Amino acid sequence: MGQKINPLGFRLGTTQSHHSVWFAQPKNYCKGLQEDKKIRDCIKNYVKKNMRIASGIEGIARIEIEKRIDLIEIIIYMGFPNLLIKDGSRPIEELQKNLKKELNCMKLNITIKRIANPYGNPNILAEFIAGQLKNRVPFRKAMKKAIELSKQAATKGIKVQIAGRIDGKEIARVEWIREGRVPLQTIGAKIDYCCYTVRTIYGVLGIKIWIFIDEE
Repeated sequence: MGQKINPLGFRLGTTQSHHSVWFAQPKNYCKGLQEDKKIRDCIKNYVKKNMRIASGIEGIARIEIEKRIDLIEIIIYMGFPNLLIKDGSRPIEELQKNLKKELNCMKLNITIKRIANPYGNPNILAEFIAGQLKNRVPFRKAMKKAIELSKQAATKGIKVQIAGRIDGKEIARVEWIREGRVPLQTIGAKIDYCCYTVRTIYGVLGIKIWIFIDEE
C-alpha cells in the first residue's frame, strides 16, 4: 500500500475541477501545455516584481485558464490583491500587454479575484513557510505558525510536511505535523493540496500541505 496519488487529481469530477479548460488536436496538445506554462510563469514573475511589500509571498492561490476559439480568459485568485495595485498604475492592463507579447495573441481577458481566507489556501501557506525557512526560523516554529494561521480560516484539518536537509543536517529527513482530520482516502472529502520547493543555504527543501475544507 505504498502507492501515492495527487489528492487533486484523485478527486477530479467530484470535489475538484480542472484549472485549465481547452480542447486541442493530439498533434497540438504539447503546444497548448507549453502555452499554459508560459502564461502561469509570466503572471508569477510580474506579481513577484510588482508587489508593494517584498515579503516573498506572491499570494497567488491559483490561476484558471479557459481557451476559446478567439479568446483566452484568465482568472487569477489572489490572497492579497491590494498589494499589487500601486498608485496611478493599472496592473491588469500591464499584464495583458506582457502576455500578448509573450503569446503573440490578439484577444486576452484577465480578471483578478480576491479569495476570502488567504491563509486557508495551501499555496499561500507554503509561501509563508518558505519565507520563514529562508530567514532561518526553526522549522517546527514555522510549521506551527502556519497551522495557527490556517485555524483562522476555519479549516477542519491540516497536515504540513517538510522534507530535505532540515536545519542543515547531513542526512535528509521528513518531518510533519497534523492538526484535526485529513481523510486522504475519502473521495467525497474536499481537500486542497500543494507541493512547493524552497531553496535555502543548506539546499532544496520540499513543502507539502494538505488542507481538509469540507466533506460532501
